[in-house]
Amino acid sequence: MALEDLQNTIAELDKSLSSIEAVVDPAAKRAEIGELEKQVSAPDLWDDQDNAQRVTSRLSSLQGEVERVSGLRSRLDDVEVLLDLATEEGDAESVTESEYEIGRLKKEIAALEVRTLLSGEYDERDALVTIRSEAGGVDAADFAAMLLRMYTRWAERHNYNYEVYDISYAEEAGIKSATFTVRAPFAYGSLSVEAGTHRLVRISPFDNQGRRQTSFAGVEVLPVTEEADHIDIPESDVRIDVFRSSGPGGQSVNTTDSAVRITHLPTGIVVSCQNEKSQLQNKAAAMRVLQSRLLERARQEREAQMRELKGDGGNSWGSQMRSYVLHPYQMVKDLRTDYEVGNPDSVFDGDIDAFIDAGIRWRRQAA
Repeated sequence: MALEDLQNTIAELDKSLSSIEAVVDPAAKRAEIGELEKQVSAPDLWDDQDNAQRVTSRLSSLQGEVERVSGLRSRLDDVEVLLDLATEEGDAESVTESEYEIGRLKKEIAALEVRTLLSGEYDERDALVTIRSEAGGVDAADFAAMLLRMYTRWAERHNYNYEVYDISYAEEAGIKSATFTVRAPFAYGSLSVEAGTHRLVRISPFDNQGRRQTSFAGVEVLPVTEEADHIDIPESDVRIDVFRSSGPGGQSVNTTDSAVRITHLPTGIVVSCQNEKSQLQNKAAAMRVLQSRLLERARQEREAQMRELKGDGGNSWGSQMRSYVLHPYQMVKDLRTDYEVGNPDSVFDGDIDAFIDAGIRWRRQAA
């Protein structure tokens, strides 16, 4: 890259980073960090474990965000100085080093710029994800299991914590459904663009005649509820059933009636949790899932009312959002953004950041 082009790129990156800083507001976040650090140092913090986890999680999230922005600013300033010195001294090696660092900064600033587009009411929250097999029989159940692995691998790639609440295994292979949470800054805002119907086209490994099979799986993404949401669920509105956990193997979790199923009678919503050995823990987790579903239901009702007031009765999002084709060619394509790659193996191994970024940009443009 020519020297003038490198200097122009630095100027563009400086402009982009300044826009990000205006949105993130590091000064305000540092002030909040100071207040949270005082709360963390209080000796009675862990007397209320739920509040302590919220405080420490928020503190960690803010610290990471401020460090990321300030780190990029420091690196951009350094590379500008390095390029100026290299130009004055005719140091070709330093120019090459500057070009490499500018390339890295360009990718990282672009990724952070996408994050600033997440300004929805619940975008900063953790995500509650449910995957269900749909049309396609055993292939659909196997596809649902592939998607579960894809999202958990994505979380692992980013060192995000996740917890599987419930898995309903299919008889022959794969899963009927699975529900899990991803705990990370902006997990809901990021993963919400994954909601919809996913389609898989391949030669079925379960067909003795080796025929091509199309199968479908649905992905639902909800924000995890917080205490401030004030979702009141009267005891009379729920029916709670306990049952023995099921799953492959002979884990101790399966030896007692510890699994919990909660039915919300007014809406018919049913949730279950079986990942913990304690019935009380499973009940608490199932209630959190139910609260998230009710929160999302209320949000959808508000949006429907707004669309009715605006005269827009249609949906801006199609339900079928991505195709994974393994035969007769290899391709994964997002049907909304037209973003596509030719390496399905990498996608199923959790490499979905580019799809998420494209979805976030598309959603903002479509809003």
